[in-house]
Amino acid sequence: MKNFSKYFTITSAEERWGLYLTTTGFTRIEPADAKTYPANKEHPSSYSLTWKSGRVLKEFQLVYITAGNGVFESSQVPLRNIDGGTCFLLYPGTWHRYKPLETSGWTEYWIGFKGYYPEQLMRKGFFQEDKPVIDLGIDEEVLILFQKLFMAVDQAQPGYPQILSAMLMEIFARIHTRTYYEVQHKGQDENLVVRAKFLMREAIEESNNIEDIIKELPVSYSKFRKVFKQVTGESPNQYYLNLRLKKAMTLLDATHLSVNEIAYQTGFESVFYFSKLFKKKNGLSPSAWREQKNQVSKP
Repeated sequence: MKNFSKYFTITSAEERWGLYLTTTGFTRIEPADAKTYPANKEHPSSYSLTWKSGRVLKEFQLVYITAGNGVFESSQVPLRNIDGGTCFLLYPGTWHRYKPLETSGWTEYWIGFKGYYPEQLMRKGFFQEDKPVIDLGIDEEVLILFQKLFMAVDQAQPGYPQILSAMLMEIFARIHTRTYYEVQHKGQDENLVVRAKFLMREAIEESNNIEDIIKELPVSYSKFRKVFKQVTGESPNQYYLNLRLKKAMTLLDATHLSVNEIAYQTGFESVFYFSKLFKKKNGLSPSAWREQKNQVSKP
């Protein structure tokens, strides 16, 4: 996935809705770039953050770190370590600062939001300002929701601000469920597979080489293949191929991208090879599959 950020123009209709997004984005910070984090020139001045001065926002933000390591501090929380699988909430009017370590960098997803509804959630104690850091773990469902949200931002169809709000609420619900109701007792092998699936989803647009994707896992590739097959019932390559084809189906159905563009965005270097695999999997070529879906959706 490529780095991107989006800042929204807010209308009175969004404000009346009670929950609306102000910004969202994704950034992968390499270790070499961690020293100059963040790249403030890429963001409005009201979002500028420096480690020396910290920052105070006029909105809530949810930040999810999926890889790497760093540190976080706020007026409510002393300096603490942040590892991959951690998310934290930033509160309006609360001083804070955070950054990745220069030895590791990190990968971050974020959503900024406002409205009386999130204020009510905080007042009711669903999320607490003095406990902003949540050890969520690597949650594939949350990643899927972020990716759906980014796709909705890219498409910008009529009424999409309300759709984004609904997606944000689903993310909140997932985090709350994981934090307060689910008790995780997964073994080491299962956690390894969860992490691998997460990495695969993040890499769909960038690589079709499984060994490159999972190189940060603390296990040899031969061991990984064996564990993955035991836990999921399919090989890593087959799982990843199916993941890419499912993403292609979503893009065919929900966008006007050409078949060439979709092949590229799902990691296929050859549109011919992509079409061949797609037809083998679904019984129709990508173009025919899209046409069939369009015919079904017509009144």
